Amino acid sequence: MIAREFAFGFAVDWMRKDLGLALDEARRNGARLPLAALIDQFYSDVQKLGGSRWDTSSLISRFGTSVD
Repeated sequence: MIAREFAFGFAVDWMRKDLGLALDEARRNGARLPLAALIDQFYSDVQKLGGSRWDTSSLISRFGTSVD
């Protein structure tokens, strides 16, 4: 994270796929998952930054936070 290298783990695209499955199932069952929906939006923002294949630790880039 300090080196802003995010190519070591589970890709953001895959995380969003899994979150989408969970959110779809929750909707079908009448459940609400507001935190999961918020995190899904944060990962969508990472994708817009070009981070589709970055690992999930890249979420820090969404906040524009320096990790130095």
